[in-house]
Amino acid sequence: HIITIEDPIEYIHQHKNCLIDQREVGHQTKTFDIALRAALREDPDYILVGEMRDLETIRMALTAAETGHLVFATLHTSSAAKTVNRIIDVFPLSEKDMVRSMLAESLQAVISQRLVKKITGGRTVAQEIMVCNTAIRNMIREGKTHQLHSSIQTGQNIGMQTLEQALQQLVDHQVITELEASINISSVQD
Repeated sequence: HIITIEDPIEYIHQHKNCLIDQREVGHQTKTFDIALRAALREDPDYILVGEMRDLETIRMALTAAETGHLVFATLHTSSAAKTVNRIIDVFPLSEKDMVRSMLAESLQAVISQRLVKKITGGRTVAQEIMVCNTAIRNMIREGKTHQLHSSIQTGQNIGMQTLEQALQQLVDHQVITELEASINISSVQD
């Protein structure tokens, strides 16, 4: 059982080997957090949150993940570390330690995507991938998110890669120019 909460629904999924309930904010539900609260009463296996825009939505997504649901969500940031920080920073100071602990226990991975211009026209995706291993979990729990980038850099053996590494692969495979790579690296660092 999969529940999606979207604003708007961009793609209608077919019910092939599972049940997919798609809910659109503004039509089937008032807000993301209300839809998440209702979804938890329906015992879904997977929950997709179209966008985590506010404290209550992020709180409900964390609760869903903590109670054993696999939650997929989007958040507009430019890196994996910034994603973790954005989630933590939305909470009041009195809750930050608890949120770090919740994230450290329930977060499985973060994929940060950037569309870059291809040499042949059009765009392709460059992805930073952070997989939550023991080291990453400890950094999140201890508030050392400034060290996440280093762990991602050295975690290629378990599928991690920095945006810089992804861009370099695209340059090496002659998909994008070195100029395009450097523009995208510097825009993330700003």
